[in-house]
Amino acid sequence: MKILITGSNGQLGRQLITECKKRSIEYVGYDVPELDITNIKLVQSVVEKESPDIIINCAALTDVDGCERNAKLAFAVNAYGPKNLAEISKNKDILLVHLSTDYVFDGQGVFENGHKRPYVESDCTNPKTVYGKSKKAGEDFVVDNTSKYFIIRSAWLYGDGNNFVKTMLRLAENHPQLTVVSDQVGTPTSTVDLARAIIELIQTNAYGIYHGTCEGQCSWYDFAVAIFQKSGVKIDVKPVSSEEYASPTPRPHYSVLRNKGLEDLKINVFRPWEEALSEYLKWLKEN
Repeated sequence: MKILITGSNGQLGRQLITECKKRSIEYVGYDVPELDITNIKLVQSVVEKESPDIIINCAALTDVDGCERNAKLAFAVNAYGPKNLAEISKNKDILLVHLSTDYVFDGQGVFENGHKRPYVESDCTNPKTVYGKSKKAGEDFVVDNTSKYFIIRSAWLYGDGNNFVKTMLRLAENHPQLTVVSDQVGTPTSTVDLARAIIELIQTNAYGIYHGTCEGQCSWYDFAVAIFQKSGVKIDVKPVSSEEYASPTPRPHYSVLRNKGLEDLKINVFRPWEEALSEYLKWLKEN
């Protein structure tokens, strides 16, 4: 088994490389400029050269505000890039793993018996942002252009790279108080857990769409408070509403995903988010 990882310099790409090394899985990692997934000729030449059995696509434009400002680029990377990968995967009989996002939903949640419940894979998508729409188009292109695929939606990801955890700890160094949004709820997810889940999933042939996030839920405010408590950082964290924070692009108010597909396969390896965060903070300290 040989895996080609696109977007290998991103947080998830780096963790997948670590996971492959740990399990002695043959892999090769590519990122821009060596591999730009929007360039089909370039994709073809890399696939010809490397002859992978599996492609894991971690390449994406994830800057939500940036996507809103440049919809053409967002769709090129997040929609037409995966389409290129899907077409080539089908032609070469390669398994394609494509990473997607909670932003394919509208962020309102699903109400059942008067209660809001986490999104499952079969729930209707309804993206509200350019980022969400471009990622949903990418999912559709994968489904329409190949049959051997796993689409994995994740959210609130952190790992080896720039992320919310590092931003909070950095800001705490020279601010006596921080304001963090308290009315957006989701699940902080470690790239460690997501990479493990991907490796488990590719050993099955239960192709389709899956959710992959850590267990439990919290607001960004709760997440920040937990980061500081677990790190022993004394700082005043003030909760604010999304309206007060005034982001240029509306963020989903409810992004909780349930890993129902992984549960059904009995390979839901995701830990509670608090446990995964503790391990990550320990890793940060050591590195």
